[in-house]
Amino acid sequence: MQYRKLGRTGLKVSEVSLGTMAFGRWIDEKASAEVLDTALEAGINLIDTADVYGSGMDTQDRSKFGEAEAILGKLLRGRRNDILLATKFSAHVGPGVNDGGQSRYHIYRALENSLRRLQTDYIDLYQVHVFDPDTPIEETLRALDDLVKQGKIRYLGCSNYAAWQLAKSHGISALHGLHRFESVQPEYSLITRDIERELVPFAKSEGVGIISYSPLGRGILSGKYRQDEAPPIGSRLALGEKRLELLLEANPAYALVDKIRPLAEARGWTLAQFALSWVLSQSYVTSAILGASKPEQIRDALQHVDEKLTTEELAAIDEISRSIGHFLR
Repeated sequence: MQYRKLGRTGLKVSEVSLGTMAFGRWIDEKASAEVLDTALEAGINLIDTADVYGSGMDTQDRSKFGEAEAILGKLLRGRRNDILLATKFSAHVGPGVNDGGQSRYHIYRALENSLRRLQTDYIDLYQVHVFDPDTPIEETLRALDDLVKQGKIRYLGCSNYAAWQLAKSHGISALHGLHRFESVQPEYSLITRDIERELVPFAKSEGVGIISYSPLGRGILSGKYRQDEAPPIGSRLALGEKRLELLLEANPAYALVDKIRPLAEARGWTLAQFALSWVLSQSYVTSAILGASKPEQIRDALQHVDEKLTTEELAAIDEISRSIGHFLR
């Protein structure tokens, strides 16, 4: 496993991080432990979660939000200092009108609840999950800055932010001398490349780390889904994940997979290994979040993690994307 600096900071994170959206949602504590152990043994040091992750994401039972954090809290006993822990907040996690968003009121409550579930007294990377148009950014940043000064947060990050939202946040941080967002977490893969238009140039210019999620395109780039065929039993698509269904409807994903597959086979790699390597071959990506529900998924994906694609392969992929009308920078 190789490690990269998080943006302009001195913090070094593994170029592949573990996403825990499956914990408590699709797999129980025992299975989660096997996944976590495999990730740590492979050298992954950044674990990403969120206060909304859990079975409640599917049932809308808010009492089941935070299950992933609670499971992690138990599994990390005795080895908290061995990992970098990242979590996110913003979702409406309770019945109250103020049980969501990015007000000072909710931020303080959300952090304390996450600390309790995770059984820790600090978060290494605390991330705003989505942009909140109802709360002044200055209020959010001042609250987060105060929590950094209290020692409860080490670094700040944001997720699913557009370039202008990140730029505005940075401007306010600079104006008032507040800690800024040092990382951004967007979706990024061979089939979801829209961040290349504005977010990537901004991040490169301002020294912002990019921690990308869904490098396998929500499982599409594993090759397990084929057009006009029933999805594998137990897969995200079979379980009816709406975001995956919409992605397949609005994206030439199947065509891209068919054309990329021969490039992976030429290397003797699986499609998933090739797709992950493509993300990590982009110098502006700090880390790619790998979600897994089975240990073998991690072992398989990381088999060639230290090998990057050649300039010729990257150019061939861009040409394939152009040929099917896919977005390119």
